Amino acid sequence: MTTPKPPLILSSLDVERIESLLEALPQNAFAGRAELEREIARADIVSPEEIPPTVVTMNSTVRFVIEESGQEFSLTLVYPRDQQGQSDRVSVFAPVGSALLGLSVGDAVRWPGPGGKEMTVRVREVLYQPERSGELHR
Repeated sequence: MTTPKPPLILSSLDVERIESLLEALPQNAFAGRAELEREIARADIVSPEEIPPTVVTMNSTVRFVIEESGQEFSLTLVYPRDQQGQSDRVSVFAPVGSALLGLSVGDAVRWPGPGGKEMTVRVREVLYQPERSGELHR
């Protein structure tokens, strides 16, 4: 029996920007595209002002763990153009980036990892969130 996925809350601004990026990409350019599109479709989409302070949004810095390995990370979720090879950032188009988007503190989700092997990503803490800081239109 599979565990149901936790509810997702997404900023309408983040969704608009992600959908624009996806539209500009060739259909097969991003392996996790279908999964990310399914997650957006099932999410509760709200205005940036309505985002709870414990939700992972774009440009949030989040502390999370990959449960299978016990590895803990603190990374900032960014758009692909903002990753710029920096090790403290993860693109929303990377498997773990797509998994984190819209989760709340304490939530866990099973997600296809690199190479297709599933991983469980659990959010421990949202260290920084633009909406919580009043940056609603970044």
